Amino acid sequence: MNTVDAFIDQNKDRFLNELLDLLRIPSVSADPNYKADVARCAEEVKKRLVEAGADKVEICPTAGHPIVYGEKIIDPTKPTVLVYGHYDVQPADPLDLWHSPPFEPVVKDGMIYARGSADDKGQFYMHVKAFEAMMKTNSLPCNVKFMIEGEEEVGSSNLGIFVSANKARLKADVVLISDTSMIANDTPSINTGLRGLSYLEVEVVGPNRDLHSGVYGGAVANPINTLCAMISSLHDADGRVNIPGFYDAVVELSATERKALAEAPFNEKEWMDELGVAAVKGEKGYTTDERCTIRPTLDVNGIWGGYIGEGAKTVLPSKAFAKISMRLVPNQKSDPITKLFQDHFNKIAPPSVKVTVRPHHGGEAAVTPIDSVAYLAASKAMEETFGKRPIPTRGGGSIPIVALFESELGLKTVLFGFGLDSDNIHSPNEKYGIFNYMKGINTIPRFFKHYATMSAENA
Repeated sequence: MNTVDAFIDQNKDRFLNELLDLLRIPSVSADPNYKADVARCAEEVKKRLVEAGADKVEICPTAGHPIVYGEKIIDPTKPTVLVYGHYDVQPADPLDLWHSPPFEPVVKDGMIYARGSADDKGQFYMHVKAFEAMMKTNSLPCNVKFMIEGEEEVGSSNLGIFVSANKARLKADVVLISDTSMIANDTPSINTGLRGLSYLEVEVVGPNRDLHSGVYGGAVANPINTLCAMISSLHDADGRVNIPGFYDAVVELSATERKALAEAPFNEKEWMDELGVAAVKGEKGYTTDERCTIRPTLDVNGIWGGYIGEGAKTVLPSKAFAKISMRLVPNQKSDPITKLFQDHFNKIAPPSVKVTVRPHHGGEAAVTPIDSVAYLAASKAMEETFGKRPIPTRGGGSIPIVALFESELGLKTVLFGFGLDSDNIHSPNEKYGIFNYMKGINTIPRFFKHYATMSAENA
């Protein structure tokens, strides 16, 4: 790997500057106002794949934002790695909490501050640069296919259609994704499980217009008060989700499995200090780490209604809204859970208001094997660059397409993330370490080397 490492070292400044250029494109998939920017970002990804040496690179239209595809087939008899990533990013709001403009990347104290730096531009672009390093040094040991989409942050609703229609083109032996985090820069880890997701919006309507709170207050149901009471009832005193049937499909981990997960280092005091919280809260009977990874949850992601402008306006609002997400664990399915929520929320609504539940998107939980050739190759690659063997961990986030790849393509995934939980993804001041970015670029070629060798040995 000396030649590859030397190439990477010689080009590290260019690799960083190219990422900064990519981060300057506000590819916010959730906001139609950014549609042209999302398309522009797809064009930039295509350009970079071509420059790196990929063949058959094209922008594939969908009913939403496009998918960028490219490949390099060096020998049809060799194994093929399908690299997945996403070039779309979360909205940057609230803008006033950013220390610097979200789409004007700033490098400070070894960190790249920008929306999308860790999720997922910085992480998927590691693969493009690692691929370039292997191509330029004539050391690519197996075939590679790239599928970089533009709708992950809004549920990947068109990806399933694309995958189903392109099974032959996407034929591979394993999927490689860098969109997760490690325990720490000195404690590498590989994520072996993800939670699923059900995301929806609720609307509560009271009177047919905003009312004067002095004239009507106390006699007409206030939708905000009602919504808050309904949301409050969604958890019981032990922190469990209070929806009938919500836990029916949940498989409890054995004491042995929980003990194995607990071996991953976790300092709750440091974790609390980093978040600025004085106490932890969650489902009774589980540790903080377990609550964040192996247990299902229900959280309000946004709530609004009435007057929220400057100064005072004494209104009794006509409507109130909330966005709600439920993180799901293996065996829980997003569609049935969404239906359980809809039925329950409508049932607990008092007659003084009208309730509408609008599902947005969802996805299934996934668990990946730790005894596969691909996982062992990833572990060996990380051990070489970090100097210690990575720890298998469970993640609390959701990447719905992992389950999709297994059901549609019959492929298992290696979650080869190099971010940190402290990277502020989905939050103001998102950041990604230059150390992590470069470490990923150095590690990925080693995965390819070990995967090709170990696949041949196990053939």
